[in-house]
Amino acid sequence: MTHGHRVRWIAPLLYLVIALAARNCFAESTADDDTVRIRYRVVIDAPRALKATLEKTLDLVRWEDYEDMTAVVLDRLIREGVEEVKEAAAAEGYFSPRVDIAVDPPGDPGARRVVHVKLEPGEAVRIKDVRVTVTGPAANGDPLGGAAIANVRRNWLLPEGSRFRQVAWDDAKLRAATTLASSAYAAARITRSEARIDPEARTAVLEVDLESGPPFYFGALEVEGLQRYDLAVVRNFNTLTVGEPYTSERLDQYVRRLQASGYFASVQARLDPDPATAQAGIIRVAVIEAPRHRIEGGIAYSTDSAIRGDFRYTDVNINQRATQLGVDGRLDLKIQNLGFRLTRPPTATGYIDTLQGKVERTDIAGLQTRSALLGVRRYTLEERNRTGYSLTYYEDDQRSAGLPSERSRALYAALDRTWRNVDVLIAPTRGYVLNTEIGAAPIATRLFGRGIAQFAAYMSAGRDNVIQFRAEAGAVLASTRSGVPSALLFRTGGDTTVRGYAFESLGVTRGEATIGGRYYVVGSIEAAHYFTEQLGGAVFVDAGNAGDNLSQLRPVFGYGAGARIKSPVGPLRIDLAYGEAKRQIRLHMSVGITF
Repeated sequence: MTHGHRVRWIAPLLYLVIALAARNCFAESTADDDTVRIRYRVVIDAPRALKATLEKTLDLVRWEDYEDMTAVVLDRLIREGVEEVKEAAAAEGYFSPRVDIAVDPPGDPGARRVVHVKLEPGEAVRIKDVRVTVTGPAANGDPLGGAAIANVRRNWLLPEGSRFRQVAWDDAKLRAATTLASSAYAAARITRSEARIDPEARTAVLEVDLESGPPFYFGALEVEGLQRYDLAVVRNFNTLTVGEPYTSERLDQYVRRLQASGYFASVQARLDPDPATAQAGIIRVAVIEAPRHRIEGGIAYSTDSAIRGDFRYTDVNINQRATQLGVDGRLDLKIQNLGFRLTRPPTATGYIDTLQGKVERTDIAGLQTRSALLGVRRYTLEERNRTGYSLTYYEDDQRSAGLPSERSRALYAALDRTWRNVDVLIAPTRGYVLNTEIGAAPIATRLFGRGIAQFAAYMSAGRDNVIQFRAEAGAVLASTRSGVPSALLFRTGGDTTVRGYAFESLGVTRGEATIGGRYYVVGSIEAAHYFTEQLGGAVFVDAGNAGDNLSQLRPVFGYGAGARIKSPVGPLRIDLAYGEAKRQIRLHMSVGITF
């Protein structure tokens, strides 16, 4: 073998030895990083709100129980974790945070290491300026567009001075576009949005540009899903007029009316937002019909009547013409009744006709009554501006301890009128409601006239505060209450009138009983503050009474505080009230608006 051949043979062998040695040395130096499994736990030191966010979003926390964790992977998670913490702080409005992530020495082999995450968020960024710009037809100066733009700005969710948060910024942009699209400008959209953050000055300037699109007006209805009922049943529930400016609130009102009618299990309606049809926007309505027969029952509790049982049977199409029959009953310690109601679908002119009958026995505040009624009523569909006419025959027998029984009867004719000028029908925060009724009994044990007026006003005091004023009064025009059916006289007190007093315990005292009087008056002021979107608290003062003579009508007072919980049928009220005249505290529970 020549010298040259030996060199060519030795060189590759030398390279191989060196490579193997280097590989073994590297493996020994990195064994702890690549093959040794480690365990760790994360301890977060941060303000409460940010700590909760980091516990949910930080990858270090998510991988805390990973069985194959190594030092290399943990090191990468720590490096990435610094940026994740900064991003989480920025999303909450803190753009100059101090972040430190450190790992305690491992100590004993196999011991769980501690990863300390420390966040000092610094000063939050505050909103310095908000610029919401609307372009398009809404900005041309007409009253329709001016009102819509003013509503967008009034309902803006991130006012100047508030802390910038990414979630709130996203919600504010969406609310602005939705608010404009809920008006006549149904095709409104965001064309540009920008949040300019100055971390050094800790200020933010927000800009949102909205394109309104053309104003939409209600046009024809297109209905699908009907099988059992004629198309007129859906159309006659509609009080939207062709050519009326579109609003989502008006369309939602129509949907709620159909859903509450009993004919349908599901109702969906939407405006076709095609700008080409803006002058006569098509309303597409899809319905799913409800079962014809329904039986409902349950046990409930209220502070006015304690535990009670209720049942109801409904047939929504007894004559194949959408006439509804409802039979219902109630049983509790104070009230027992059984009644029926026949209801025809709306007429083409927007009226609903009903025939009802009921027998009832009550034992309230020492007064026992046995009564029956049979009557007809016609009323208009429109909830915001409703007129009703009724004619009802009453039979009544009143008994109280120590007094002779008293029988009375009357054929009572009445006209009622309601105006609801409020922002939201179910849970108003602005506006007023006025309800009136006048009636007379031309045929009765004793001829009489009757009138009632009820007024409620709502005021917003900031986004989370609502102040409510309520006033009611009623009078029976007769020389004496004797001969007037008890259902047409007045007692008050309870969950929805004068809190702090038992249900209908305020009235005329006769022996051990409280009976109805010819006059009543009730007033209330309540201030509510909502801590969250759903939960709030309130303080209130109520006053009122009922009696036989105006000169002797002395209001009594009740005042207290309670909780408010928003629900689909109106606010749930849970109140503790002190009745000054009785010197007692009572618990009151009710739901929905009073009238």
